Amino acid sequence: MTLLIECVIGTILFTAIVIPVALKNPLFIIGDYPPAIVKKCIELKIIPERKTRLTKKEIMKKIIACILFVLLFAFIVYKFNGANTFIKGFMNSYIIWLVIAWYDALIIDCIFFCHSKKVRVPGTENMKEYEDYWFHIKGSIRGSIIGIPACALVGLLVIIL
Repeated sequence: MTLLIECVIGTILFTAIVIPVALKNPLFIIGDYPPAIVKKCIELKIIPERKTRLTKKEIMKKIIACILFVLLFAFIVYKFNGANTFIKGFMNSYIIWLVIAWYDALIIDCIFFCHSKKVRVPGTENMKEYEDYWFHIKGSIRGSIIGIPACALVGLLVIIL
């Protein structure tokens, strides 16, 4: 039951962080948009040209978020779930990670992002790539894989705690 509550709280917090940012300024998360939209934004000179999908600054934000996740969830699964072994720490945190990652892909991305006109960049509003569900599913698969080492670190921290 504790794990279910943590998953619900995690999705609520994730939503509370991501949606306001996307609504206020879709360009803040442009690195998470399908490549064709990013390319169009570059062509329209809305954003500067980039060699990679994510800039160094965007990658750093994701790394910082991952580090915060590791620290926060090591504490949470240790304190509230009673995780005191690597396996318990890893499994508890990875379940939460997967729930949030797939919630992001299926609810935030495939339902909200793909259909909300409010997160569309001016000049790209009618691009069919906004409804590229496969792009978001692939992103969640990558995110699920990234979660493995992150949650392994949670497992290690649980042992230390």
